[in-house]
Amino acid sequence: MSTEKTITDRTVDSDILEYTVGDDPVLDLDLAVWDAMGTAAHVTMLSEMKLARPVVTKKEAALVRKELKAVAEKALAGKFRIETDDQDVHMAVERMLTEKLGDLGKKIHTGRSRNDQVAVDVRLHMKDSIISLRRETLDLADALLAFGRKHDRVPMVGRTHLQPAMPSSVGVWASGHAEMVLMSLVPVRSAYDLNNLSPLGSAAGYGVPLPLDRARTAELLGFSGTIHNVFACSMARGGDEAALVSALAQTMCVLSRLAEDLILFSMPEFAYFRLPREYCTGSSIMPQKFNPDVLELVRGRTAQVIGDLAGSLTLLHAMPGGYNRDLQDCKMLYMRSLKTVRTTLRILAKVVKGLSVDEKKLRGAFTPGVFATDTALRMVASGTAWRDAYHKVRDNLGMLEDEDPDAAVAAKTHEGATAGIDWKRYAAESRRLRAATDADARALAAARKKLIGV
Repeated sequence: MSTEKTITDRTVDSDILEYTVGDDPVLDLDLAVWDAMGTAAHVTMLSEMKLARPVVTKKEAALVRKELKAVAEKALAGKFRIETDDQDVHMAVERMLTEKLGDLGKKIHTGRSRNDQVAVDVRLHMKDSIISLRRETLDLADALLAFGRKHDRVPMVGRTHLQPAMPSSVGVWASGHAEMVLMSLVPVRSAYDLNNLSPLGSAAGYGVPLPLDRARTAELLGFSGTIHNVFACSMARGGDEAALVSALAQTMCVLSRLAEDLILFSMPEFAYFRLPREYCTGSSIMPQKFNPDVLELVRGRTAQVIGDLAGSLTLLHAMPGGYNRDLQDCKMLYMRSLKTVRTTLRILAKVVKGLSVDEKKLRGAFTPGVFATDTALRMVASGTAWRDAYHKVRDNLGMLEDEDPDAAVAAKTHEGATAGIDWKRYAAESRRLRAATDADARALAAARKKLIGV
């Protein structure tokens, strides 16, 4: 049987309260530092507003920022708590400030709605998380590049349709996956840029009759600008999260293909690569088993993130304009996807760093048919038309002989081929992306330090 509780001066049925609050008291713990930062910027701006009687004086704003620093430090220490009556992080922070500062704490919500509070909290949290995601993506790409460079010219059968196709190399395989990992940062960067706009000051999506300086709070928070239209600020919620989850789903698809290759090429039937034993699991009945469970779970978790993307978009597709409570669930979807992808990146980097190759198995996989295309192209180099050479080789496959796979690898010198991998180019691109990531991290850290001192 339901009971009743008093929330923000209103009596609410406890079942309704539990249903509407959902997981916010847990999820919002990750937003506490960012809520303190957003509140510090807002209070600073309030103290600078040109009014006959200031809502908050500059001295009072300094007191609020001091207490917000204490709130942030408590959150970083894992001691921040959201009570049931708070409902969410915003009311928890306001309660804590009011307990310390009395009536001054009651002023911090002036000109704000929880709608623009959660919007700015989420965007700050996303900025920080995407910066970490970018670094972890680069760590995996660098691990693949180091592995590829170490085994650059080791021959490896290139496959299409999983069937033997043409001579290739471990260097091409590893750097190919690394380049795809690097390319996955393009939609991630786009999601970062889309996210890097401040919605603060839009209130419930319709503005307020106060001279709020939205550009000032955007500057204080380290955003590149504002979402200009207050209604658009409200409408952007959910879409911002969905854009990030879309980028995360694309990243997971790249990681899933890497995981599948590692599963296949570490099978006894191939045995090209050896997975580090410490990242494999055993069997409860078969003592000899070392299973690539972690790689299989990468495939499974990819399906989960794709599901989160579908959930994010489905939440939005029939929603009317303005704020709707459905948007609350977008928070869980993007937070879960972020955690999944970041964990997957870190795990795969460990696996790649522990990976070893069996050169004998790799060379032993070459059969005469793998050299068919190379044979036809040698005929072309001697003056035969390509289609004639193609048919001559196809009609006489039994005449093909084993060739030296190392020589085949050395023969392909054009850009990006087995003897044409530009490792310096990859290293320069990784350094460039790291520098850009570090610059974004420093800017966010500087803004947070200036506002709340942590």
